[in-house]
Amino acid sequence: MKEGMTLIVRTVTRWVVGFIFLYGIYTVFSGHLTAGGGFVGGLILGCSYILLLIAYGRGVAYRNMDWRIARVLSWVGGMMVLGLSLLGLIFGKGEQALFFSNIIQKVLPGKPFHLLNGGIIPLGNLGVAIMVLGGVFVCFSLLSSVRLFDDFGREIFKSMEDKK
Repeated sequence: MKEGMTLIVRTVTRWVVGFIFLYGIYTVFSGHLTAGGGFVGGLILGCSYILLLIAYGRGVAYRNMDWRIARVLSWVGGMMVLGLSLLGLIFGKGEQALFFSNIIQKVLPGKPFHLLNGGIIPLGNLGVAIMVLGGVFVCFSLLSSVRLFDDFGREIFKSMEDKK
């Protein structure tokens, strides 16, 4: 028995997953101008990997991104957000030394409604997106490999891929 779902689902997934991933990247980088941002973009990016995991099975999904790598990505995204938020405290002067202060916008002010006018906000969106992408993929991949046992040690539930 093959891993994953039917040929139709795998074919549609192969066509669609790139567009979903691209839309997630667009949502992350235009989040300071339009609705969206790091959390929504990270969810969309994570859902593209979840779609791969559902359609093709764990083997293909883990070849693209293992859950251990996703766990590290989640940590790196969190540290990126924390580092960006501390830049305002480190480089701010006087009363402008604030947590999550937009110091890039103060040094290089951009034009309103342009892509490069957000200062640290697009970088913060990127950090949040990486963190959410990793977290969503880790949660789903670990939940998809669950086995449940009753009080006597008998297995009462096994994930679909483990039933082989």
